[in-house]
Amino acid sequence: MVRAVKPIRPNEVPPVIFSFRRCPYAMRARMALAVSGQVCEVRDILLRERPQELYAASAKGTVPVLVLEDGRVIDESLEIMLWSLERADPEGWLGDLGTPSEEMLSWIQECDGDFKRNLDGYKYASRGDVLKEGEHRALGAAFLARLDRMLGASGFMFGAKASLADVAIFPFVRQFAFADKDWFDGMPWPNLHSWLRAWITSPRFLAVMKKGPIWEPSQAARFTCWES
Repeated sequence: MVRAVKPIRPNEVPPVIFSFRRCPYAMRARMALAVSGQVCEVRDILLRERPQELYAASAKGTVPVLVLEDGRVIDESLEIMLWSLERADPEGWLGDLGTPSEEMLSWIQECDGDFKRNLDGYKYASRGDVLKEGEHRALGAAFLARLDRMLGASGFMFGAKASLADVAIFPFVRQFAFADKDWFDGMPWPNLHSWLRAWITSPRFLAVMKKGPIWEPSQAARFTCWES
């Protein structure tokens, strides 16, 4: 169902999100903002031409960065996800207790740590460094094989519905898969293949991946809640 963006009331200032469409960290942040129905002023940028406004908000100069109504800044994607879902979690991504379990956070930490390092080593290996690339792919594949078993028959990581862990991890699996799609599709991971395909073809993901204009300081504010 497509739902219109919630109207901005007079004198109301929505959060500002600096984002880059193809960044997996930004993808998961946008997914959480979308499911929570949070209206944002979207500032899509190019990483090769990062605006000074991004650095003014966060000296790290990385995306995503969320600038809240009161001026506070959240510049970690997982923290943006938690902030969004604590405001509204209509699909129960935080779990029945309304807070992510230690196991969920452990999977996300492993994804953001060792798996991300192996993903980068595999995808961005120096030309001709075949051995190093193969080692990183093998280490990443070990994580993916465990994830395939974790998904099991339920189709999600923690039971019969999506969780914070599913949403936080799938953008990185997507990036790993597309580094060599033929190889990935040939691996014996039926649960993982179905899970990833369902996420990347979902209306919400297609909505948050819709290409918009690159932000310029002079342009009118563009508001969205990425509803699908």
